[in-house]
Amino acid sequence: MSKCPYRDPFKKKRSEGPVLETEFDNDPVAMILGLKNVRKAARNPKDFSSNAPYRVPIPSEESLRSVRQFPIESDPPEHTEYREIVEPIFNRPNQPDYQKRITEIIEALLIPCMETDSFDAINDFALPLQSRALALLLNVPEEESELWIKWGVHVLREGNGSSKGREMEDYCNTAFLKSSEWGDDNLFSILNHASFQGRFLTDDEKLGFANLAFAGGRDTVINTLCVVLAHFADNNQDFVRLSEEPELINCAGEEFIRFATPLTHIGRKCPIDSDVHGVQVKANQLISLSWASANFDESVFQNPEIIKIDRKPNPHVAFGNGPHNCLGAPHARLLIRKFISVLIQKVSKVSLLSCELKTEKTKDYQRVNGYEHLKLCFFKK
Repeated sequence: MSKCPYRDPFKKKRSEGPVLETEFDNDPVAMILGLKNVRKAARNPKDFSSNAPYRVPIPSEESLRSVRQFPIESDPPEHTEYREIVEPIFNRPNQPDYQKRITEIIEALLIPCMETDSFDAINDFALPLQSRALALLLNVPEEESELWIKWGVHVLREGNGSSKGREMEDYCNTAFLKSSEWGDDNLFSILNHASFQGRFLTDDEKLGFANLAFAGGRDTVINTLCVVLAHFADNNQDFVRLSEEPELINCAGEEFIRFATPLTHIGRKCPIDSDVHGVQVKANQLISLSWASANFDESVFQNPEIIKIDRKPNPHVAFGNGPHNCLGAPHARLLIRKFISVLIQKVSKVSLLSCELKTEKTKDYQRVNGYEHLKLCFFKK
């Protein structure tokens, strides 16, 4: 076990009530904090709607992309029909051949890291792994990922987000035109031939799916991989234990995902004037489901600020909950588990050389949700 290098910023807020009244984009937002209430709201699209283009991510992405993201920015029953279009792609991580290929990608990226005195965990490993694994998931040539790597950890946030967003959308539009060169079983070809309610998808709908594929789970995977590495560098006993008890890898993976929770929260729109646990929310205003607060809810998780690789049960909501549960969850889980499995086979110890935490700052809380840089050294077995 190890103590978190930072503190849960919502601990005091939860003790004060079920909702934090805050604001984003100069509008009031009621942030739901406890796990039970967050799960209940996530399963209630009637009262807490995702039919809010550009506003489901908080802050809004209206200036960063030109289309609404599908299926996430829609509600059932339309959401269910949209989701079914791409579920075959996102279920591919359940296939043994896919799992084998993920292992090979991880091993290939680890080799140069093991052969140097220091490496940048983000740029030399986590970001390339996320992008190359995404190419496998979308079933496009791996060389396509070389461009995606240049977009950075978050394609719609870091640096010039609007410029990178346009570049990503231009890339996707080109990919739709040439997707037949990659066959019929890649994301772009599937969307080109998909139908929705008896018609073909519009260009904006297709682009909305692709936009989410590139922007949605990017930093989630990268930050979680870095949390794993930083924890092992600071807690060699857990690294040794997993080497001796590999049956704990799945359990440890869930705990790292809970602890990292890179997406602090997500927005939902109240279609009508609503009372949200005593807070009055006007029609069309946002509320927030705080995954980060829910995942550290001390009424559910004992010692939530401690990473316990054998934590069980672990009902975290890092991938959301309800009908909008993350499509990419099987892929992310597989990446984390296979990474731990390969690491304990190839490496005897992880050493931390330097790091800088990334902090999300608002007027009501400050939360560490990743690393600006993380320099490490591996000791080979």
